[in-house]
Amino acid sequence: MRVIIQRVTSSEVRVGDRRVGKIGRGLNLLVGIAQTDTEAELDWMARKCLNLRLFPPADNDSGRWENSVEDIGGEILVISQFTLYGDCRKGRRPSFDRSAPPAAAEALYHQFVDKLRQSQLTVETGEFGAMMSVSIENDGPVTLILERDA
Repeated sequence: MRVIIQRVTSSEVRVGDRRVGKIGRGLNLLVGIAQTDTEAELDWMARKCLNLRLFPPADNDSGRWENSVEDIGGEILVISQFTLYGDCRKGRRPSFDRSAPPAAAEALYHQFVDKLRQSQLTVETGEFGAMMSVSIENDGPVTLILERDA
């Protein structure tokens, strides 16, 4: 499983002219599911995304990150992105052999979202498998790549 995690002041996802998800301060998560992913990877990744200290305290402008998205009561926008497993090492066309098949990836994606929602934070999503337009107002900018292999 791969997740691009971005600290944001706001983020929004649209499918065509329709807004399907929008958050304020929190995390934008771009999520790729691999063929080998299981619930163990989902559990680890959900805990990591919820507990990473990526936010400074409100009264501290020193730049130290001491709070998690849970600590600040932030929001999360989760976007499925199978292209995170695109392999561009050979030829001119990416290979997506490591990406999970759509049906399996969709089921695991929804399980991951459910795990995040157990935190009681606002968790919004894109639309699995749709062509989406994602607006991200990166805060910092802070962008990290998280990976967990089965």
